[in-house]
Amino acid sequence: MEPSFIPLAFERVSPEESRHRARRFLAQMLRRRTVREFSSEPIPMDAVDAAIQAAASAPSGANRQPWHFVVVCDPDVKRRIREAAEAEEREFYERRATPEWLADLALLGTDWHKPFLETAPCLIVVFRIDYEPARLDDGTERIHKNYYVHESVGIAVGFLLAALHSAGFATLTHTPSPMAFLAQILDRPRQEKPYVLIPVGYPAEAARVPDIQKKALDEVRDIV
Repeated sequence: MEPSFIPLAFERVSPEESRHRARRFLAQMLRRRTVREFSSEPIPMDAVDAAIQAAASAPSGANRQPWHFVVVCDPDVKRRIREAAEAEEREFYERRATPEWLADLALLGTDWHKPFLETAPCLIVVFRIDYEPARLDDGTERIHKNYYVHESVGIAVGFLLAALHSAGFATLTHTPSPMAFLAQILDRPRQEKPYVLIPVGYPAEAARVPDIQKKALDEVRDIV
């Protein structure tokens, strides 16, 4: 099959405008913090949908787009997710985590209790899709593998977090391990694997966050 191409829609701006946009985006993202204390106040779901569309615009290996986003608003489903997540997290904190890991987590004040999984008005569960099943004319099933799945989904999640923050929402990236319970509760097909669980909403009125610092530019960037 011959590839099809269309003209690139690209906005060329001046160096001054580039600096202005980059600094404005930097200032906005520096205000983003991981939140564990959410308000139960509803949020506009069309804004959440727009953020997911932005995430789904991310580049991916061979344009396979190996992701699926499940938005959970039902209180009963959120409760089931919390119960399963807390069971895994309790096992982690009490049995699986190394002393060094626990010491690092202590600086953030976290433990196995995850009330935000019920309090936040919605949860976005991001699934990675390792392959796509296809039914051939003879009735047999063929597996079409996806490429660079972890890298592609990671980029999409980065887009999603930035879009949700830009829309005025607080978020948290939650990765209880293992996460197979998410596929079971949400009845996802076998080719989909949970990647990250993101509570979304407004922060609680008295929300507090750890007093932490990010590395300076010269610690994370070299010019060669």
